[in-house]
Amino acid sequence: MELVHPTIHLNGTGRDSLVAEWEKAWDACESAFEALKRTAPNGRDYYPQGSDALEKAIEQHRDRLRKIQSVQDDLQALMEHAMVL
Repeated sequence: MELVHPTIHLNGTGRDSLVAEWEKAWDACESAFEALKRTAPNGRDYYPQGSDALEKAIEQHRDRLRKIQSVQDDLQALMEHAMVL
């Protein structure tokens, strides 16, 4: 889906306010990303489930990290768009 950027104008939210809130959200995502990285699957927790359980858990972990990264990418694009106007 294409990212929809807000129109910055006199009757709307100011550029500085928008960017400040996006920066806070980006920072929160970064904290979540770092916390989530520390929860990487450990093989000792999965081997009783069979040979492919760890591989599946790792892929699911990576998918969660990609989702946070995707949100950060959107926030970065919003900030960059606002700053060039």
